[in-house]
Amino acid sequence: MVWIPLFLVASVVTAVACVRLCRAAIAAGGTGGGTAGAGELTLGEAAFLAGGPGRVTELALVSMHRARRLLLAHTGWATVLDGSGSGSGGDELERAVLGAIGPEGQAPVPRLRPAVAAAACVHRIEEGLVARGLAVPGPDRREVAAGLRAVRGAFLLALVLGAVAAGLVEEDGRARVLAAFALPLTASGLCLLLARVESYPHSRWASHAGQRLLAGLSAEDPLTALATRGPAVLEPELRAALGRSRGGAGAS
Repeated sequence: MVWIPLFLVASVVTAVACVRLCRAAIAAGGTGGGTAGAGELTLGEAAFLAGGPGRVTELALVSMHRARRLLLAHTGWATVLDGSGSGSGGDELERAVLGAIGPEGQAPVPRLRPAVAAAACVHRIEEGLVARGLAVPGPDRREVAAGLRAVRGAFLLALVLGAVAAGLVEEDGRARVLAAFALPLTASGLCLLLARVESYPHSRWASHAGQRLLAGLSAEDPLTALATRGPAVLEPELRAALGRSRGGAGAS
């Protein structure tokens, strides 16, 4: 019976992790305010709900590219063509992009992503959506992510302890040991599966109310499709411009 303590450890860790994830998911999914179902989404708001600050950045870059204010080269560089929005007028997101590019007028897209995502105007989009009950607050998102990590860790721990326990008993007793460890493995696996089913195809950024608004948006407009579905809807050249991990020597 030397394997029983290992089984108890695996079971307790799995139970604690699953409870943590379930509580976090319930809290995040229940986010909502009195005005959650009211109003419409702007493109920036839809982009945030579907993909967070990174999607808002992609929307701003592609929007400026299509308006011929910015050139997104397939080499992964962005070049300013019209910097008139850097003054008091223009869209806040555009000004954030131009400010991130800087006076040189050219910058690699990977450098722009974190700078634009951290801009005050993007934070205001998030705050407004959270206040309306459409976005999951940051602490709730982080708790869900931590819960998922805990359940994955519990699954791996049960797997390792089960293998160790099976090696500690005689061959005729291994079937009972494996059957016992199948319980925490099944519990953690089902918990992860349910978390996946609950979130797919929705974003971790949107509450249930926000997900409903996203589902009601038409993707016929190219920018709306980008906001809700991501760069996969773009032509290959723009996907390359947004997806490169390194910039080249310059824009082409």
